[in-house]
Amino acid sequence: MKTEIKKVRNIGISAHIDSGKTTLTERILYFTNRIHAMHDVKGKDGVGATMDSMELEKERGITIASAATYCEWRGHEINIIDTPGHVDFTIEVERSLRVLDGAILVLCAVGGVQSQSITVDQQMKRYKVPCVAFVNKCDRSGANPTRVMQQLKEKLGHNAVAMQMPIGLEADFDGVVDLVSMQALYFDGDNGETVRREAIPQHLMSESLEKREELIDAATMYSDSLTEAVLEEREISADMILKAVRRGVLARELTPVFMGSAYKNKAVQPLLDGVTDLLPCPRDVENLALDMDNNETPVKLHTDSQKPLVALVFKLEDGAYGQLTYIRVYQGSMSKGDAMFNIRTGKKVKVGRLVRMHADQMEDIKDIQAGYIGALFGIDCASGDTFTAPGLALTMTSMFVPDPVISLAVVPKDHKGEINMSKALSRFTKEDPTFRVHTNEETGDTIISGMGELHLEVYIERMLREYNAQVIPGMPRVAYRETITRAAEFDFIHKKQTGGAGQYGRVAGYLEPVSDADFVFENRVVGGAIPTQFIPACEKGFKACLAKGPRMQYPVTGIKVVLNDGASHAVDSSEMAFQAAARGAFLQAFAKAGPVIHEPIMKVVVESPSEFQGTVMASINQRRGIIVGSQDEGALCVIESQVPLSEMFGYSTVLRSLTQGQAQFTMEFALYKQVPQSVAEDLAKKAAEEKKNVA
Repeated sequence: MKTEIKKVRNIGISAHIDSGKTTLTERILYFTNRIHAMHDVKGKDGVGATMDSMELEKERGITIASAATYCEWRGHEINIIDTPGHVDFTIEVERSLRVLDGAILVLCAVGGVQSQSITVDQQMKRYKVPCVAFVNKCDRSGANPTRVMQQLKEKLGHNAVAMQMPIGLEADFDGVVDLVSMQALYFDGDNGETVRREAIPQHLMSESLEKREELIDAATMYSDSLTEAVLEEREISADMILKAVRRGVLARELTPVFMGSAYKNKAVQPLLDGVTDLLPCPRDVENLALDMDNNETPVKLHTDSQKPLVALVFKLEDGAYGQLTYIRVYQGSMSKGDAMFNIRTGKKVKVGRLVRMHADQMEDIKDIQAGYIGALFGIDCASGDTFTAPGLALTMTSMFVPDPVISLAVVPKDHKGEINMSKALSRFTKEDPTFRVHTNEETGDTIISGMGELHLEVYIERMLREYNAQVIPGMPRVAYRETITRAAEFDFIHKKQTGGAGQYGRVAGYLEPVSDADFVFENRVVGGAIPTQFIPACEKGFKACLAKGPRMQYPVTGIKVVLNDGASHAVDSSEMAFQAAARGAFLQAFAKAGPVIHEPIMKVVVESPSEFQGTVMASINQRRGIIVGSQDEGALCVIESQVPLSEMFGYSTVLRSLTQGQAQFTMEFALYKQVPQSVAEDLAKKAAEEKKNVA
């Protein structure tokens, strides 16, 4: 690894489904000589894109797991992570952005800013990732980059500024005008590998000058020397513009927009130039760790290989040679044979084999320096762990992991399937924090939970392919919750008198609903009515009731317990007695507090040809959905709605048949809402039946 740190770029490519992320990555790898033939995502040649290395990805033409690779361009080393677009695999995007310094936000020139683009943008904001935008598919009918830029400003609040202007659009898309150097760029050769620079066509000259003025105007905010040059009407060099724009990008206050068509191999090279010129190197980004010895005080990390090691595990994969651990080194360096500490477990670990990844191929390396991404073999750890040099107690802040919203029971077909299934499940839960597994105590079933139907479908398919575990999936179950709607008091005495020491504990107070937390416990006991040592036991008792609600055994959320009185006995009071008293008090008050069931509501965005607008809206209304808004975007109509998850099973098949296979939808968790009375009654009936069956 000889590249200077200034010339390193760690970038991600993220976007809405089908905007062309993987195709763009494929072209980047081709133009940087990492691969020598390009393949399509839905490959007619049966090969599939390089970055989609999983069989399932090739078949479905979607990206499931983020893949890492690196390439070189103009003496710069670019580490790229291609991320999935489907919201079911949102954790893949989340963990990639956590360790990246910059990103390319890919937008479709026809679809513009779509629902998933908004989610990805929020994730970038969460990790303060600077980005450049690439308006792809300028060759498709209905392409309108100007509208996309408008949406970038209005929907995402970006200060978008065009770095290029298209020469022709749709079928006539020939190339781009570079507004920095004021040249027209055309892409010749079989695969667009030769960049031909010419004078700007006469009919585009006045518009180009106008757009360049806008670019310079936006850039002057970030450079005094550029402002002076404008005021003195001096010659403005390309270098001055790029430096100013870079400053704006690093401050996340400016989003340069590039245009092209990855599929037609047009304008990928200027985008690569933009990545090297405008996106940050590891030194430009401030990374913080928390000092565990000093009250979690934030500590600034330095991209310096001489300092003590701090590195973050952001992804795990189980390969042919055991567990592969993807790691980003923020400070110091990691060499073969080094000793380091896992902060979470406190265990000392020895570094074994180090590799660099290129999709599913790898090459051995001697060390990983600060600012680089690499992978390790044979180390036992979990996603989100921090490794440091011995003697350092720093931890990187972990990633945001959303809670699963859907679960289903899986039953292995035979004994061999059972062994293989447990192997597969233990690996998948380690790799993917949004995929959870637990056993239902009453039925003994294995329950898997995840972010959506597609998410669980993919894992069931992977169990069969990678572990030869045949499983029978049960009906999907929705993650309902129980909560209360009003305050209710409790005053409960737990009293047991048998031979010898008895049990005695009295707790009094009230429950009330709380909107921004799952559980809040407040101790307002005065005068030692309940001795201080028993207060934690009371809290523990209340907490124990949250796992299964009294009404229908669903988890309880949004509850505040205020403890304000009680009584104890000098001999008979114990922690156990107060835990039991708290449980009794909870059941007593919960019934009086207006208990209700909440269900997950999904944000569903359907993109459909305009002629099917009425049919699609009707299908959403039938599913208890609420239409939030709809807008026409060219030939397409985009309908945004909120629909209960329980009504969304099998919707993809219904939508296809309603729209002759032309519509597609995305779905992500929005909020929890109370279920209507009729639905609550149905749920109660079902719960009663299940109890009977178990009994």
